Amino acid sequence: MPSIRARAAGVALSGLAVIAALIAFLTPGAAADDPVYKGKRLTVLVNFAAGGPTDIEGRLFARHIAKHIDGQPAILVQNMDGAGGLVGNSYLGEIAPKDGTMVGYFTGAAWLYATEPNKHRVDFRTYEFVAYQPGTTVYYVRTDVAPGLKEATDIVKAQGLVTGGLSADSSKDLLIRLTLEMLGVPFKYVTGYRSNQNARLALQQGEINFFAESPPGYRSVVEPSLVKNGQVIPLYYDPGWNGESISVPKQIEGLTILPFQELYRKIKGAEPSGKLWDVYLSSLAINAAMQRLVVLPPGSPQAAVDALRAAVLRLNDDPAFAQEAMSALGYVPSYEAGSQTNRQVRTALTVSPEIRSFVLDSIKNAKK
Repeated sequence: MPSIRARAAGVALSGLAVIAALIAFLTPGAAADDPVYKGKRLTVLVNFAAGGPTDIEGRLFARHIAKHIDGQPAILVQNMDGAGGLVGNSYLGEIAPKDGTMVGYFTGAAWLYATEPNKHRVDFRTYEFVAYQPGTTVYYVRTDVAPGLKEATDIVKAQGLVTGGLSADSSKDLLIRLTLEMLGVPFKYVTGYRSNQNARLALQQGEINFFAESPPGYRSVVEPSLVKNGQVIPLYYDPGWNGESISVPKQIEGLTILPFQELYRKIKGAEPSGKLWDVYLSSLAINAAMQRLVVLPPGSPQAAVDALRAAVLRLNDDPAFAQEAMSALGYVPSYEAGSQTNRQVRTALTVSPEIRSFVLDSIKNAKK
C-alpha cells in the first residue's frame, strides 16, 4: 500500500496535470482553437481592371468582409484583368496559394467556363465556390447616332451603330450582339477594350456609340454624367431568369428602364422567341444568376471555405456595408452562400451541346 507521502505526491502531480490541461485549453494562442485566418493576410483577386464595376464592388466587399471573418485578417485587393476575366480565373486555379489566403471576386467566370471549358487548364468545377450574387447589365447608346435618338424605342432607327465590347467570348459581348440581332438593328462590333472604363471613354470620344455596364458602373458614372448631360440614353436591362420565371433584379430597383423583353414587345408588338431568345435566356440562367462569384482555388481547406461563407452571410446583414453600398452603387449587393453553393454552381456550369455550339459559332463569327 502506497505511503501517505507517495499518495500526496500523486495527488499533487495529478492536480498539476489538470491545471496544465486547463491552461492549454483556455490559452487564446492555442493552435488547435485559433481561427484559420488569425494573423494572416487575405488577398481579394478581382478579374477585371481597376475602376470598373467588378473592381468597385470587389473593393467595397473587401473593405467590409474582414471584420466578419473570424481572426480578422488584413485584406489586400489585387486586379488581374484580361481575356474577359479568364486571366484572373486561371491564375486563381493554377498559381494562387491553396491555403485560403487568396479568394477570387469574379465576374463572368461561370459563363466563360460553361461555354468554353477547354480554355481552362484547371477544371473550373473543382474550385471552391464560397458565394454568388445575381446581377444584370444596363445597355445605353449615344443620342447623336443618326438620325438622332431621343427614347429607347428609337434604337431600331439607328444608322451606323458601333458597339464596343471587352472580349468576343464574354457573356456581356454575347448579350450585346444577341439583343441587337433580336431587335433587327444593324451594327458594327468593336471589341478588345480591357475594361468598362476604357470602353466608356471610347464611347465619350465617339469611337463607339453603344455599350453596356453592370449597375455599379451605370449608377456611379453613366447616369450622373452621361445620361444627365444628354450624351446617352439608357435602352434596356437584362431581367433575372432562374430557368422558370423572369424577375426584376434587385440592382435595377429605382431605375426607370425597361427590361429587354418589354422593350422588344413595345417595338415588335410580340413576345421574343426563337433560337436567339433561347440562347439569351441560357446566358441569363448562368451569368446573370451568378454574375459575381466569390471563389477559392481548388483544394482550399474546408475551414477557410466555412469561415468565408459565414463571413459573407454576416456581411449581408451589415448596416455599414449597406449604407456605403447605397452611396457607391445605388443598391446593396446580396450574396447567396450556404452548404449547397458548390453543388448549385457546379450544376449550373453545364449547358446543352446545341446552345454551346451556337455560342461558339457566334464567337467565331464575331472575331472575323
